[in-house]
Amino acid sequence: MLFLIENWFEILGVASGLLCVLLLIRENVLNFPIGLIYALITTVVVTRANLYADALLNLYYVFMNAYGWYYWMRGGLERRRSDRLMVARVSTELFWRLGWIALVGSLLLGWGFDRFTDADLSYADSFTTVASFAAMWMTAKKYLECWHIWFVVDVAQVILYTIKGYTTDSGLFLYAGLYGVYLGMAVAGYFAWRKHLIAQEP
Repeated sequence: MLFLIENWFEILGVASGLLCVLLLIRENVLNFPIGLIYALITTVVVTRANLYADALLNLYYVFMNAYGWYYWMRGGLERRRSDRLMVARVSTELFWRLGWIALVGSLLLGWGFDRFTDADLSYADSFTTVASFAAMWMTAKKYLECWHIWFVVDVAQVILYTIKGYTTDSGLFLYAGLYGVYLGMAVAGYFAWRKHLIAQEP
């Protein structure tokens, strides 16, 4: 019975995850409430697979989806036109700063989970977690370069979930497939946002 419940969670998670990213590519603010549902479901799935850093990440997604929802609707006044938040580029300095934070954070979080918990694949799981922290923040701010980070995270997650799919009873193959689709969607999202960014430039 538990196996069936977990599979239903996976199916629901995959469906809400795909819808969320499709809406994000289209710059539809409804991606955030759908993303919040996806994050709650995924928290349950990955916790049962002992991917604690991933569970932490999805709890963060819950809050960041709420923040992104607010920011796209009301924030970024200097970038609003016709009550719509425009796409922007992140500065090179901030991009590299986020990169260093992701590297150091991945090592520290991985060490902590490896040392003090029964987490599996601690460092790989921690890398996808910390990198996704940065990517989700950039998404909430509507920075074009968020898609670069999402692409790297998607590659890592396909590998991580495939490995876990072979080592857990519930399996995470649906999530591995989902992140495989996300790879293509990250490319599509980048070009769609880039087109809008060029069009909005004076």
